[in-house]
This record gives sequence, structure tokens and C-alpha cells, in this order.
Amino acid sequence: MADRDTLPLPLEVRDRLAELELELSEGDITQKGYEKKRSKLIGAFLPKAPGKGMDPSVPHERRTPVTPGSSSRYHRRRSSGSRDERYRSDVHTEAVQAALAKQKERGKMAVPMPSKRRSLVVQSSMDAYTPPDTSSGSEEEGSMQGEGTPTSSQGSINMENWISRAIHGSTTSSTTSSSSTQSGGSGAASRLADVMGQTHLGKSENHSTPPDVTSYTTDSIQVERPQGSTTASRATPKYGNAELMETGDGVPVGGRVSAKIQQLVNTLKRPKRPPLREFFVDDFEELLEVQQPDPNQPKAEGAQMLAMRGEQLGVVTNWPPSLEAALQRWGTISPKAPCLTTMDTNGKPLYILTYGKLWVRSMKVAYNILHKLGSKQEPMVRPGDRVALVFPNNDPAAFMVAFYGCLLAELVPVPIEVPLTRKDAGSQQIGFLLGSCGVTVALTSDACHKGLPKSTTGEIPQFKGWPKLLWFVTESKHLSKPPRDWFPHIKDANNDTAYIEYKTCKDGSVLGVTVMRIALLTHCQALTQSCGYTEAETIVNVLDFKKDVGLWHGILTSVMNMMHVISIPYSLMKVNPLSWIQKVCQYKAKVACVKSRDMHWALVAHKDQRDINLSSLRMLVVADGSNPWSISSCDAFLNVFQSKGLKPEVICPCASSPEALTVAIRRPTDDSNQPPGRGVLSMQGLSHGVIRVDSEEKLSVLTLQDVGTAMPGALVCVVKPDGVPQLCKTDEIGELCVCSVATGTSYYGLSGMTKNTFEVFPMNSVGAPISEYPFTRTGLLGFVGPGGLCFIAGKMDGLMVVGGRRHNADDIVATALAVEPMKFVYRGRIAVFSITVLHDERIVVVAEQRPDSTEEDSFQWMSRVLQAIDGIHQVGVYCLALVPSNTLPKTPLGGIHLSESKQLFLEGSLHPCNVLMCPHTCVTNLPKPRQKQPEIGPASVMVGNLVSGKRIAQASGRDLGQMEDNDQFLFLSEVLQWRAQTTPDHVLYTLLNSRGTIASSLSCVQLHKRAEKIATMLAERGHLQDGDHVALVYPPGIDLIAAFYGCLYAGCVPITVRPPHPQNIATTLPTVKMIVEVSRSACMMTTAVICKLLRSKEASAAVDVRTWPPVLDTDDLPKKKPPLLYKPSNPDTLAYLDFSVSTTGMLAGVKMSHTATSAFCRSIKLQCELYPSREVAICLDPYCGLGFVIWCLCSVYSGHQSILIPPSELEVNPALWLLAVSQYKVRDTFCSYSVMELCTKGLGLQTESLKSRGLDLSRVRTCVVVAEERPRIALTQSFSKLFKDLGLHPRAVSTSFGCRVNLAICLQPHRLGKLADQGTSGPDPTTVYVDMRALRHDRVRLVERGSPHSLPLMESGKILPGVRIIIANPETKGPLGDSHLGEIWVCSGHNASGYFTVYGDEALQSDHFNSRLSFGDTQTIWARTGYLGFLRRTELTDASGERHDALYVVGALDEAMELRGMRYHPIDIETSVIRTHKSITECAVFTWTNLLVVVVELDGSEQEALDLVPLVTNVVLEEHYLIVGVVVVVDIGVIPINSRGEKQRMHLRDGFLADQLDPIYVAYNM
Repeated sequence: MADRDTLPLPLEVRDRLAELELELSEGDITQKGYEKKRSKLIGAFLPKAPGKGMDPSVPHERRTPVTPGSSSRYHRRRSSGSRDERYRSDVHTEAVQAALAKQKERGKMAVPMPSKRRSLVVQSSMDAYTPPDTSSGSEEEGSMQGEGTPTSSQGSINMENWISRAIHGSTTSSTTSSSSTQSGGSGAASRLADVMGQTHLGKSENHSTPPDVTSYTTDSIQVERPQGSTTASRATPKYGNAELMETGDGVPVGGRVSAKIQQLVNTLKRPKRPPLREFFVDDFEELLEVQQPDPNQPKAEGAQMLAMRGEQLGVVTNWPPSLEAALQRWGTISPKAPCLTTMDTNGKPLYILTYGKLWVRSMKVAYNILHKLGSKQEPMVRPGDRVALVFPNNDPAAFMVAFYGCLLAELVPVPIEVPLTRKDAGSQQIGFLLGSCGVTVALTSDACHKGLPKSTTGEIPQFKGWPKLLWFVTESKHLSKPPRDWFPHIKDANNDTAYIEYKTCKDGSVLGVTVMRIALLTHCQALTQSCGYTEAETIVNVLDFKKDVGLWHGILTSVMNMMHVISIPYSLMKVNPLSWIQKVCQYKAKVACVKSRDMHWALVAHKDQRDINLSSLRMLVVADGSNPWSISSCDAFLNVFQSKGLKPEVICPCASSPEALTVAIRRPTDDSNQPPGRGVLSMQGLSHGVIRVDSEEKLSVLTLQDVGTAMPGALVCVVKPDGVPQLCKTDEIGELCVCSVATGTSYYGLSGMTKNTFEVFPMNSVGAPISEYPFTRTGLLGFVGPGGLCFIAGKMDGLMVVGGRRHNADDIVATALAVEPMKFVYRGRIAVFSITVLHDERIVVVAEQRPDSTEEDSFQWMSRVLQAIDGIHQVGVYCLALVPSNTLPKTPLGGIHLSESKQLFLEGSLHPCNVLMCPHTCVTNLPKPRQKQPEIGPASVMVGNLVSGKRIAQASGRDLGQMEDNDQFLFLSEVLQWRAQTTPDHVLYTLLNSRGTIASSLSCVQLHKRAEKIATMLAERGHLQDGDHVALVYPPGIDLIAAFYGCLYAGCVPITVRPPHPQNIATTLPTVKMIVEVSRSACMMTTAVICKLLRSKEASAAVDVRTWPPVLDTDDLPKKKPPLLYKPSNPDTLAYLDFSVSTTGMLAGVKMSHTATSAFCRSIKLQCELYPSREVAICLDPYCGLGFVIWCLCSVYSGHQSILIPPSELEVNPALWLLAVSQYKVRDTFCSYSVMELCTKGLGLQTESLKSRGLDLSRVRTCVVVAEERPRIALTQSFSKLFKDLGLHPRAVSTSFGCRVNLAICLQPHRLGKLADQGTSGPDPTTVYVDMRALRHDRVRLVERGSPHSLPLMESGKILPGVRIIIANPETKGPLGDSHLGEIWVCSGHNASGYFTVYGDEALQSDHFNSRLSFGDTQTIWARTGYLGFLRRTELTDASGERHDALYVVGALDEAMELRGMRYHPIDIETSVIRTHKSITECAVFTWTNLLVVVVELDGSEQEALDLVPLVTNVVLEEHYLIVGVVVVVDIGVIPINSRGEKQRMHLRDGFLADQLDPIYVAYNM
């Protein structure tokens, strides 16, 4: 491209180049072929050292003067893009380039390019795309974007030079560029420039910057394509080459991801837009900033405008009284006169419809519809009924006959597009319109009827959303002749509805605008007068004849004046864009009706045809003249064709809308000395709704052309676009309103909307209406200039109000298209719309990407577009997405269907191949970060609570009560010996296998004997002393229990350790090793299988196997009894150690003394009423916490039988646990969340078959989920709902809560007095709803269910006997009041006695286990759980008649994230994210250097990965007021989850930073 601008090429070479380009854009030749031919053509003219000698400072020409000789220039400017171009303006292209250049100078910042998995990259670029139908001829509804007005893609500044200049110029500027942050620049522009400026590919020698990204892309195949840029010219810290990088926990990780994030962080540190002062309160103390009007913004200063009146509508005496009368007149007086000539795709006349034929056939259609449908008594249609007209765009004759047939039959035609498939974009909405109009009959042509989709039986299926239709073919040969005596009833035009024109709104809904017969006639008269139509003139029509300007001129007004219409179908224009000009010459046509797209295509294709002569044209109606960007096509067309006889005054832009019909049209004057009106307006002013003729800032201007004056007999005024219809001032932009007979009268069937649109009474400044007659809103934005000329600046439908400023979608499209080079996207296929996120509109730009463009190219183009839009419109783009070619939904005429595209975007089914989100730069109305107030002292808090009558938040379980026979034992080993003597054969444990059969069982005496043998083994083979630590590495089962009691018998301290996973030794074995080492285990006991595993090759690869302590294999036990069982003397000595890895990745072991262990068992026994006669089913992991206690200890203490179900067996047989519960008629069962989830997901569809297998859960009294987290209310509720049909009582499911310092604080649901008689009807008493926003500020605010921002919290179970709880402020350690959020502190006999650490963290120890309140009861010693929660006294009473205190756990303190001064619990953000899209199965969030990182697991095709990025960003903004920094899309199962079903977010974070996740896609939000 560049060569043609700088080389003096001969004309024929240029022409040949233009042809080549056309071929390339149409896909007729390949890129390779094109380049080959092109270099051949221009090879001879290339200077020897290409590009070197060009002086970058030579100014290029601005706009070409209007001279006959300039045609070749227009060739040269033809874009390298496709043939369909919209919004082409050289000045604008230059402005865009200047804006970009300006930003370049300000300094740069590299944008981290998103990483994509290879498969995704290959897939999206290699699919064999058919080149999209780029010649999108959208005469479509509200969606402008598809149309083809041009924009120059080859601006006058040569792009390559410009870029390389900018980049080489910058290599030295790294020191100066960093100062740009102080200079401020134009706020937004400089910021975005800094963010986006540097994404050029290719190495430039820049030694001043660290090699930030490329330093590790050479061999990384895994995640990301090598990044191009090394020129982040800013003296940033050298993070890229730091070989290791510390994560927050001090874990060293490899650099790539971190460097990218660091890059993002640095980018985001730049100053934002000027700070805003005022706020509005979002129904709570949460303050969202609201855009305040800038005091310096331009304000309207003119006088109030006056309504402009069009000239008198001079009724000529021989004008017909109605359109049917006109048809009758011409059909009888001059039946041979041609009415319509249609063309075939070769441009040959296909068919000539004369006025005689039109009259006869329309009568025939009218007669047949009225008399041949239904029966004589019950005709299907009566006069006044609506009928659909379904005709293709290449058959105007059949349409015309059907339309006039309806008029003659006094029916109301509703012309619509031909439905091509059952699910066309927008077709459902058309169906709703037909339904609401009561349409039962559809008229169509023979050919069209054959082409409609058919079912197997040959019937036309009912289209989605459509009413049932009778299809009626209007060809004469299918119809019977009307009898001699039948004659249509021809009346004068009256107030009956003549036809209904459909209109698609911004939101995609379709409305029907009714036009009365009198309006129809008056409109034809007004057009006849203003266009000066005379009888038998010839008119060429390229427009869609079914609606709008095409219908009004080509079907209606033409018949009134007996004109001859030459109709050019869209299909012919695609083949031969010059066809309309050829027909004008051939028929010496006086008038042509076109769109600016057609003018542009003619420019591209005219190839200096010698025989073109346009002198016959007296009027060229430009139908989309109201689009501000049509002016450049008009100018360019005139430039080229003035030499071919085209007179300047012939070009007549007009403005129209479905509601107001023709609003204004430029008259074809012979007075050529009065030049057309021009306005060069400042975009800045326009965005504030003010007209400012632009002078100083040449960059952002909009050049408008006038669309003439108001129609004859009409009154036009301009009112404010929103609120009361008040007249604008003369220098204000508003919505044009028209008062005239010739407008639509209503939206069919919608009286409310009709009132707001068709019955508007504009007010003057004192509030009085300016006319007694109603006006109609046109939907056009503009102003009336001097001399009554109307100027249109945009459409109401394309209006986007961002931060209080108005932007027009068309203008944004034009700016995007002016960004060079354009070869990555298709010009005509760009959609711009706004979505509402966080109380403001956000701009989204979606473009179709060419299949051959690379990631880097597209990304670079995207970042340039963002800069350009920011520079010119001073508005940030929220999201820019590129989709594969041909994937945006089309309107029937090939344009982009805007509302459907928006719908796809919002529901996450657009499947983009590239996304760039910029929430950081666009979202400026977030709440101010919370400032922590100086804490009020604990004493004042307490006094405050007392004064306000609030009790201090404390609660306790019931007393442990009097001893029973086994309670006198202080040691579990004694209890077991006592049971072995008194009830030797009572079965304590039954272990089930995956088939549900008993694998093994243990009675009291069997367990005792087995434990004795193990004790012997420890003494003899292990040579262990009293108090030595022993690691028990066993699968869940009976061996583990026997080994535990064996240790007690031998006086050793057992530590249960989960065995390594044989399929995953590398990750699971190091944890085993760590626990063994940290617990100082003197030996390990395990089974023969695991013994072998510990010594295997895989194991030695993962850990150093030589450092294991001695390993004893208990499958091979000695035969003899031990000489003496160990009898512990001091109950405060250690019984066992409990090790567990917390969700934050910390390994913590706590010490459990004999006293605590016995107290614990006793507390559970009382709470759950456990006796030897009971059976309890347990499906838990037996390695730590309450799970271990219930699995190993409780049965021995209480004597009940435990049915043990290892959770791992459920992976084979998900129904195992529930079948066992049902089979053994168990009343109490314990499980974990992961088990519950497995059942919910795995058995969701099997409830019926389980019922038939006899599964019955009606005996279950309590099903307790053992957990150390906030209850997962959604999971427990769906579990209860799912298994309700199998008899599960809804209140049976409850949760427990424990933590490291106290393994169980709450357990067991309430069997409270009121519950029994309430039955299942009342609401669940233990759930409250709190305001999530208050929670972030560490406050509890109870709200009603379903209120916005509400979060359901479920009580964590009843407090265990012997446990006291208080809520304390974690910072001041002062007690808090009822319903206040604070840390849960616990005091109980079964608290752990401290951490078991190698390091002896005494301070931490005393703080966590021996804390005292700073005020109030300062004597009691409490343990701090590290969890936030609150207590709330309920209305329920417990057994002792006291009011019941419910404990609500909110979340762990060390999991919570501090962002913007507020405390967020990851689970809340994750819940929101999982809800946004059906393909997100799991989500985890964490922070990294103040950035929020969201990782989502995708269950679906990798093509959906990029859909999730905007959705995730939107929902977190909306619900949590946070901007997501990085979105990572990964495969299912990547988020690590521990055995309790808790997410290991810290492991995930380390994996992400060390780049081990192999993500499908990583998006860095700007």
C-alpha cells in the first residue's frame, strides 16, 4: 500500500493494483498470489533502497481538492481492506494517526499480551474460514455497523514509516518518557497511551530497558506465544531478569507470569483520570462515585430555537385522492406504460411490469385473498386485517403486486424479510410482531415459497416465535380470475391503517410502525413536491423496496406519478457495483436512490469507464445522508464523477426514520452558487451535547453535511433527548421532532410507547407547549442550522452515555476503522454497543478478524484502536473483542445484527478469538477505598453496647453433667480394656467396600487383642520408649484404628498421616515426608503395600528415601502378648498429635492431651446421644480434626457401632454411602462436603432408579457435614432437595464447625422444642441473610431474603457441651456485642493444648491458645480460632428453656483478602463467578501485588475460554466493586482441593506464578 502513496506510478498500473486489491478482498486470489502479482507490477518503479530516503517530515496532503483530475487519487486511497467500507474519511484517518503519534511521544508501557494455549491459537487461525460476506449491504434495521460507507484505511501518513519512526525515535527516550506521568497530558489519552503504546513487534536496539518478557520465551512451548516487544521504554525495576522471584509467602518461582503481572501492575500505577469529588449513596454507606459535571465543560449559550416550517404543501388539482385511485387511473389510461423493470444478476432486464399488468394482477390478488381463503360464511381475512408480505430482495414486481393487492382489498400489509433458517438473527422478534399484529396469512412468491425451509413432510415449519401462518402464493397462474361484476372498493385516503413497517430497536425488539392511508398519500405528495417528480420520469432504485426510502420512492410515490422504476437487486450490486451507474446512463434516468455504500462501491470499481455520462441525473437521493460519515462518500463521488457530467447540486442527502418517514431532504436546486451546508464540529462539544465549530483541536472533529430543509407541510423542532421534551437552544444537539400529517401514527398495539413517541408536545423555556398538534420523535440527533437546514449528528439508537458524556456508536466505528493497518479485520463487520456495568454504560467494540492475521498483529491493532478512541473521543473502551470471520450474527441483508451480537456477548456465546478488557482505565466510579478509622477502645465498645442495650456476644453449650460408668476412665486405652472385658463380642467397627459388602469388622475383644500385638511389635522391633512419636500411614480402615490403640497400649504418641496416592506420588509423598519429619516420628507403621510404595523408584524420585525412620509392617504381627500394657499416669500428657494442612498451605500440628481427648469424646457422646445400641454411618477422611475423632475414638468411648465407608470408594460407586445408610437403617451419619458434592453431582439423575432399588432415607435423623469453613448453604440445600424424594427430611442435614485450636466447636442440628410441631412448613430457623457490602467493612447488617447484595449464612450447628464461645475484636481483643462481626474465641475442656512445632513459636502459641480479653472478663483463658463470625440470639428456645444462641461462621482470617481497604472472603467472589456462565465448573481467587486473580475451570470447548473473560470481569465489578486484574481459564481439575473439599488457593497461586497451570487462556485486564 505504502508504495502507491510515495511512488509516481502510471495510471494503468494503479488501476491494475486496484483490481488486484479488490480480488484479494473478495477472496478471489490468495495473499501470496496477490503479493506476487503486486511486486511484479510495481517492481520496475521501486527506488533502489526502498523506504530509506523518505523524509518523515514531509507534510502529506490533507484533502484532495475537488478537481476532475483527482480521480486517480481516490484509486490510490482504496483500502487494503474489503470492498465494503463504512465511514471513510481521510481527514479522520489523519486525525487518528496524529492522535496515536501524539500518544507515542508521551512515553510507553508494554501491555502484557494474553497467553493462549497453542491448540487454541492454531485452531482459531487455521479453521478453513469462508471469507465473510464482506459486502454486507445492510439496509438493516437499527444496526448501522454493517453498512459500507468508506473510511480510508490508507491515510495520507504512511503507516509503516510512521510506526517505525515512532519506535526508533523512542529508543533513547526511556528517561524522558517516565516523566510523562507528571505532565498529565489529556488525562485519559496519555494514560491509555502509556498503557498501550508499546506493542510493536520486531527487535529495536533498546539497551535502556530490562528484557522484560522475552527473557524467557525462547523455549516455553507450554503457554504462550513468544512475546514480541522488548521496548517497554521505561526505567522499570529489572524484574524480568531476576532469575527467581519471591511470591508473597517467600516461595521462589520462575519469572514469566510474575513479570507479566508486574508489567500490568506498573501500567496500572499510572495516574487515572482526575479524581472525582461527589458521591451518591448506593442504598447503603457504600459510596459509589458519580461523575460530576466538569465546571469547564462547554454549555449551550444560544437563544431558544424556533420550530422550522417547511414550505406550503401545494395540492395540485390533478393529484389522485388515494394511491389506489392513482393505480386505477394509470392502469386504465396508459396500461402499456412501464412501471417497474427488474434485473437479473447479469444486469439484463428480466421483466417489465406495466401499469396495466400491475392493476389487473393487484385486483386478482385482492379478490383471491378476500374470497378464496376460508369459507363464504367464515372468510379467513376481512378488510382491516394484517397480512405478512414475505418477498426476496430480487423480486420487486411480485412484492409490488402483493402490496397494491392488499391496499385494494383494504388489508394492512406487513412487509418482512424472508426467514432463511429456523433461527435467523432477530427472526424470533419478527415473529412476535406478526403474532401481536394477529397475522394469520403470509403472501409470498412462488420461488420464495419453494426456497423456504421445509420439514420432512414438505410443510413449512413454524419458525421460532412465529404464529401459525397460511402461506399464500401470489403468482397469477395460481389465482382465479375475479368475476366480471367484482370490483375493488376504491375510497379517498382516510384514517385507516395503510401498512405497517417493522423497526428493530436498540435492544433487538421489533416494533410495527402503523402508517395511515392519509399519511401515505400526503407523504407521496410531499416527496413529489420536494423532489419535483413529474409523470413518466425514470428512477433507478438500489435500496430495499420493502421499507424506508426504497419503499417510499420506488413503490409508492412512483405509482402516484406514473414513473418508471429500474430496480437493482442487492445480488447484482455484489457482482457489479457499477450496475446502477450503467443503468442511469442506459435509461437516461433522472433520479437515482442509493446509499453512500453504493457510491463508494462505484468509486472503487469504475476503472475509468469511458462511456459513463451522468448528465441526465437531476437528483441523486442519498438515503443514509443522515449518517454523519456519509459526507466523505458524497465528496469522493462528486470528485470522480464531476468529469462524467455529474452536477454538484444533484447530490441530495435525506434524513428519515420509520416513525417520522422522510424528515428532511436536500432539494435538487439549479442554483449551483449556493454551496451545500457544512459543519465542522468538535467531538468534545458533541459529547456534551453542544455545537462548537471546531477551531483549535483539529484531531477530534466531525464534519456534517446538511440534509436539506423540512418537508412541505411539516414543522420541525429539536428537543432535549431525555426527560421533558423541552426545546433546545440553537447551539445544542437534540432529537428532531416532526409535526406533519405524513408521519407514522403508532407502534402497533403498544399505547404507552406510542404516547412517548408519536404524541409529543415540545415545551418552550417557560413550559408552555409550542403547538396544539402533537409531534413525532424521529430518533435522529441533530440541530437546525442557519437557513433552516437540518444537520444530523447521529441516531438515538446509537447513543452511548458514558460518564455523563454522549458518544455515538458510528463515530467510534469510524475511529476504529481509521486505525492503520486495517488488514487484520474486515471493515464492514464491526459492532459497537454499550453494556451497563456498575451504574454506567461501558463501550464494547467487536470486530471480525481475518483468518490470516497473527495473534501479535491483532493484539497490536487492538491496542492501537484503544488509544485512538481514547485520543479522539476521550472515552475508554471497556472491552475490545475480535471474533473469527463470518461469526457475527447478520441481518437479512448481510449487515451486522447489533442487538443479537450484544446478546451473544452478554450470555458468553460470542466465542471471540481475542479479547482485551480495560476495566482499570474505564471504571472510574468505584467506591473510594475504605479508610480505616482509628479504633475505638474496647472499653468504650463495651460501654456503648451496654448503653444501647446490646448484650455481649457469648454463648455456651450445656454442662457436661454427671459421670456414667465409662466416664470414670481418664484414658481411652482403659475404656477399650474395660469394653473388651465387659462386652467382648460387641461389634464396634464395620468397614464396607465399594460394592457395599462388609470388608472386615472388629469387636471389642478383637480390637483389644490386635492392639496388644501392635504394642508388642513396637516394643520389640521398634525399640521405642514411652512418649516416642509414631507415624501411622494407613488407608482409611480398620488397620488404622488398631494401630492407634496399639500405640496407646505401648505408651507411644500416634500421628495419623494420609498415605501417598499411588498415581500421584510426586505431589503427595513430600507432604507425608514433611509430616513425618515435623512430628519427629521415631518410626512409621503401615501396611505391606504402602511399605513397598515408600521404597519404590517413583518415591525415590520425589523424596530422599534414605532418611525415612524405621518402617514397621503391621500385616506381619508377632504372635505373643506384650508382657505389660503401658499405664499412663498423668492425664495431661500427650495422647496424640493432629496434623493438618490448612487451606492457606500451612502445615500445623496440634497437641491433644488425654484429658482433652476424653472430654472431646464425652462431649460428642452427649450431643449426639451415642449408646452401644446405636449404629452410625461415617463417610469421612480419618486423618485429622473431627473426622479422625469420629472414625477412631468415639466408638470405643461410647460403644456404638460405626459403619465405616472410605470416601475414596465413592469414586467407584457414588451411591455407596446412601445405600449403606438405608440398608443399615442408620439414624445418624457423618460426611464431608466432598462426599456430599459427589452424591449431588453423581446421583442427580439417578434418584428414580435408586428409589426402585429400595433406597430409603426417611430414618435419617441427622446427617452432619464435618467441616472447618463457612457452611456451604447452596450445596446442603441442593443435597436436601435432591434426596427429599427418597425420604430425606429437609432438616436432617446440618453442619459442624471445628478449627485447629479446637477440633469441634459446634456439631449436630437442634432438636429444639419448636421444631417438632412446626413440621416442615416454617422457614429454616437457622439461616440469616446479611448484607455483603457491610460484611466487607467488618459489620453485620441483617437484610431480608432476596434483597440486593444479600448473602445467606447458615448456622454452623449447635455448640457442643462444655464449650464456651465469645466474639472478640481481632485487633483490640475487646469483647463485641450480639450480631457484631469478630473473631470466634473458644474456651473448652477439649481445646488442643498447643501447636506442635519444631521451631517453638512461643509468641504465636500463647496468642492462639492462651489469649485473654483486654477488657471485661480478663481472667478466662481463650483459644483464638482464626475465624470471623458472629453470634445471634434467636427466638428459639433450647431444652433448658434458654433462648438459643446461633453461631455463624463467615470465614478464616488468613484466607480473607484485603482489597481497597475492605475485607473480602474468596468464597463470595467465587460464588458470583461460578454463577455467570454454565461452563464455569469451579473458581478460585487470590491476590498478587494488590491485583485480583480469578482462576476458572472451563467445562466446554476451548473456544469458550475467551467468552468468560468479560463475564467474570462484569460480575465481580457489579457485585463486589472490584476490578479483576487477571483472568485465568484452566482445564477441569486444575484448582487443587484437599480431602475436606476445601480449595488450596495458595498452592494454586504458587502454581500460577511458577507457570505450572498450563492455562487455556490468560487475560490481563488493563
